[in-house]
Amino acid sequence: MPKQAVLLLAHGTPETIDQIPEYLRNVVSGRPLPPAVVEEIQHRYSLIGKSPLTEITFQQARLVGAELAAAGIPVPVYVGMRNWRPYIPEVVKQMRADGVEEAAVICMAPQNSRTSVGLYRRAVEAEAGGLRIDFTEGWARHPLLADAFADRLRPAWEKLRAEAGYAVPVLFTAHSVPLRTVQPPPEGDSGPRLWPGQGADPYADEARHTAELVAARVPEIPQWWFAFQSQGANGGPWLGPCVEETLDQIAATGVRHLILQPIGFLCDHIEILYDVDKLFRDYSVNLGIRLERPESLNTSPILAKAVSDLAKQSLARLKE
Repeated sequence: MPKQAVLLLAHGTPETIDQIPEYLRNVVSGRPLPPAVVEEIQHRYSLIGKSPLTEITFQQARLVGAELAAAGIPVPVYVGMRNWRPYIPEVVKQMRADGVEEAAVICMAPQNSRTSVGLYRRAVEAEAGGLRIDFTEGWARHPLLADAFADRLRPAWEKLRAEAGYAVPVLFTAHSVPLRTVQPPPEGDSGPRLWPGQGADPYADEARHTAELVAARVPEIPQWWFAFQSQGANGGPWLGPCVEETLDQIAATGVRHLILQPIGFLCDHIEILYDVDKLFRDYSVNLGIRLERPESLNTSPILAKAVSDLAKQSLARLKE
């Protein structure tokens, strides 16, 4: 039988502030960035110390491997990063050197965008050679993903409800992307496409659907909203509504206690530890709102079960 493995893909993050310029060049595919943008990102990283994304992703991989072993599928689980070490091409080469012949490939970004997730897929396929891969396109609607987020949301929501004295609402968020990457070209435009296939990109609908599934699992929530966070400083207009304008609208309704849960991220990193815990919390204070955030999924056992379930399905398809 062919030797099988699992490959988890993630964004990647630098280990030190000095590495940020190189890291950002990877993020924007080598396009020049204004020095002020680089300096601002370095400043943000300095305030949180470092992003734990890579470390947590490796922990998640170990948990997924344990779940698969317990199910009688003892396969190795590798981790590859798009924008930092260990880079996806290097990891795929190592898998081939290790004798892996078939791989279930899962992006640790459950809401599929053909441009962002598509970049991960192309990075794997470019180095795959004779390695057969089964790539999970998106898993925003997986029931265990919603269960994992709800499991984190409920205790934070109940705690704030008890302190506030009433049932507090929730704001769900996902990372924004440039509009040009998710909208179809104008009718009659025969220029090069930013993604394969036809029609609008599924990302926005998938992100909102994940929020709907999580909210349905905590029916005590009296009201919830959805917004896109962490818009970039360049690349034209970005997908909205943004968190700040949504917080303005929420404050105008008289809300004074609010839970914000990012449902597009599977672990702590700069967009949570700085954007949510610093920027959005300070912005909310100025609006008279107390903003709290549930614990990120990180090493959630339910998340590990979700990813291992995806891996089982993928490995089974490779055997067909």
